[in-house]
Amino acid sequence: MKKTDSIIAILFALAVLGAYSIYKPFLLSMVVALLLTMATANMHKNISIRVHSEYVSALLLTLLLFIILFLPIIYIATIGVQYISAIDAQTITNTTAKLTSLVNDVPYLSDWANENLNNEKILELIQTSTATLTKAGSQGFGFIKNVFFVIVFYYILNLYGERLFSLIRELLPMRDEEGSKMVTEISSTMEIVFYSIIVTAIFEGMLFGIMISAFGFNGLLFGMIYGFASLIPIIGGAVVWIPVSLFAWSVIHSNAAIFIALYSIIIISIIADTFIKPMIIKYIKDDVLHSSVKINELLIFFSILAGMSSYGFWGMILGPAITSFLIAISRIYIKLYGKEI
Repeated sequence: MKKTDSIIAILFALAVLGAYSIYKPFLLSMVVALLLTMATANMHKNISIRVHSEYVSALLLTLLLFIILFLPIIYIATIGVQYISAIDAQTITNTTAKLTSLVNDVPYLSDWANENLNNEKILELIQTSTATLTKAGSQGFGFIKNVFFVIVFYYILNLYGERLFSLIRELLPMRDEEGSKMVTEISSTMEIVFYSIIVTAIFEGMLFGIMISAFGFNGLLFGMIYGFASLIPIIGGAVVWIPVSLFAWSVIHSNAAIFIALYSIIIISIIADTFIKPMIIKYIKDDVLHSSVKINELLIFFSILAGMSSYGFWGMILGPAITSFLIAISRIYIKLYGKEI
């Protein structure tokens, strides 16, 4: 390596370090926006051809992303808090009293209920919840700030995404063919994951919202909450239908609670989530996107779960992206340096 090459490498490393120190607070938003841009790259290209303007296409996609992904969050954060604050302590006390009487003759469960489901514990839980809601104000502001910057960066990246992807391919220490293949594989994976997440969340949210509105609940609010909760593999829906059925048991009737529970388990969790969701993903992959990328659905579920455990809400985007990047770079490494059999 020449002396000039060493100096350039050092200066490049210093430039990257300096940029990291400056843009660190926005790094998560930029990465999420980049992945969303990769997921909607084909849609952006098609719209640009139809309207003959990349600016209009980027604006339409940004508006669509705001409506589908972020507007429900704002609605839940405002109307949802008002809905929860309307639940008084007496309703919670009545519910726990019914639970205690129900498990009175069940060994172990009765002891646990008598110890934990009492007025002192309930009062402590209410005080803790109130403090948590108060504290969530600043955290909620931080999340809204991230949402705002994701939208801004998403619009910018849609305008200049092609140049950025070309730069990324140039910087990768591999042949153009291999770099393009890796970027394409990650982009295709994100495209399938993104559309599958949106469609299945809306589908399951509608199923729950329509049902719950028949019992006098806000179907739009609980449909949105269930839609987001359904993104969490295995236990997502139960986080919503269990407390809702318990609340219905207390203020409506036990039959309503039983129906909500059975409907959520059989219709949504078993039929929709287990049988219909894979069909939706397959249809989006094969018939809508015409993608040839091989994706293991179970791996996607685990990557979403792992991503949300590490990064929270944005983990449903980051988890599959990091996993697909690992798979793509592993294939390239094996191809270049693997032992020939």
